[in-house]
Amino acid sequence: MANDIADSRRAAVDAFLAKNRQAIAAEGGRGRLVIGIDGTASRQPAWDLACKLQGEMFQEVAMIGGLDAQLMYYRGYSECVASKWVSDARTLAAAMEKINCMPGRTQIRRVLDHARKENVRHKVAALVFIGDCVEEEPAELYAVARELRVPMFIFQEGDDPIATKVFRELARLTGGAHCQFAPGSTQQLRELLRAVARFASGGLKALADSSSFGAVKLLEQLKRK
Repeated sequence: MANDIADSRRAAVDAFLAKNRQAIAAEGGRGRLVIGIDGTASRQPAWDLACKLQGEMFQEVAMIGGLDAQLMYYRGYSECVASKWVSDARTLAAAMEKINCMPGRTQIRRVLDHARKENVRHKVAALVFIGDCVEEEPAELYAVARELRVPMFIFQEGDDPIATKVFRELARLTGGAHCQFAPGSTQQLRELLRAVARFASGGLKALADSSSFGAVKLLEQLKRK
């Protein structure tokens, strides 16, 4: 029975890959992944955990190879910073460890605008966003998302209903995925982050080749697009 389920799942994924001719993959070189992080005060209680998990994702990026990543975070009321593009996971992890949360408001639009501009300069495979709330006008975010042309993978900490609604719509508009996690669900978030790293490095085929929980979870959403 287990083999039948696995075969059925594989067949569904294969059919989806054959149908979807717009699968995003690294084109003629290294894939590029933008990682946007909410650094406002509401995330402080889980910040140490987030640093650890995001550091592990950076390590996964290094192991996969063929992928450059850029860390972007916002905090306070006006600070929004993007790192240089790097392929060294240790550099990204070190940058993450230096960030402290500060009171402020969300600046998700600035993350979207930045990813859109980077994609115009040179193809961006995916945008990861990790946050817990939305304090901006949803319609404005949706307008930018429609022009993004980069799949957005949103990992929502907690269960704020407004954030859930907005994040789901942003994922839908960009052809990405939205997943919620609790501070205690370390293994789940770890696998989801690793799955996105694989997607950014090798597109849907690389994601489908993995049987991890994270890969299956993302594929279930992507094949509904």
